[in-house]
Amino acid sequence: MNSALFINGLRFVLLVLTQVLIFNTLNFLGFINPLVYVIFFYWYPIKSNRALFMLTAFLLGFMIDFFSDTLALHSIASVTVAYIRPVIMRFCFGVNYEFQNFSFRNTTKIQRLTFLGLLVLIHQVVFFSFEVMSLSHFLLILKKVFATGIVTLIICALFSSLFSPQSE
Repeated sequence: MNSALFINGLRFVLLVLTQVLIFNTLNFLGFINPLVYVIFFYWYPIKSNRALFMLTAFLLGFMIDFFSDTLALHSIASVTVAYIRPVIMRFCFGVNYEFQNFSFRNTTKIQRLTFLGLLVLIHQVVFFSFEVMSLSHFLLILKKVFATGIVTLIICALFSSLFSPQSE
C-alpha cells in the first residue's frame, strides 16, 4: 500500500511539473497546448478509495491552475473526469470492471485506448466549455477540443506505452 501511495505521489508531482514547465509553454499552431496530466486518471489504481481519488483529482487540477493562472478550469475538468471515471470504465470494459480481480492486463489495447480517449475527450470538453463560456462560440470550442484532444491523446498514449506500470 505504501508503495502504491509513493508511486502515485511521484506521478502526481512529475505530471504537475511536466505540465507546467514543458507543455504549458508549447503553443502548436498558436492554440494547442497538450494537457498531458490527464493520464493521471488513466494510471490511478482502479479499486482505490473514491473520496481520496476525488480529492487527489481536485489537488492535481488546483496545482495546475495555481501555476498556470487559469482560475479553476483544470480543477473543474479534473474533478469531472474523476467523478465520471467509473461510468467510462463500465462502458469500455463492460461487466469485467465490476470484478475484484479486474486488471488492465486482461483488456485489449483498443479498450484501453478507448478509455484513455474518453477521459481526454470529457476533460477537453469541460475545460474548453468553461474557458470560452459561450455557446455562440461553439465552433471555437469544437476546434480547440478536437485539435488539443488529438495531440493530448497521442502524447498520453506515448507516455502510457513508455511509462506504464508493470501491473498493466
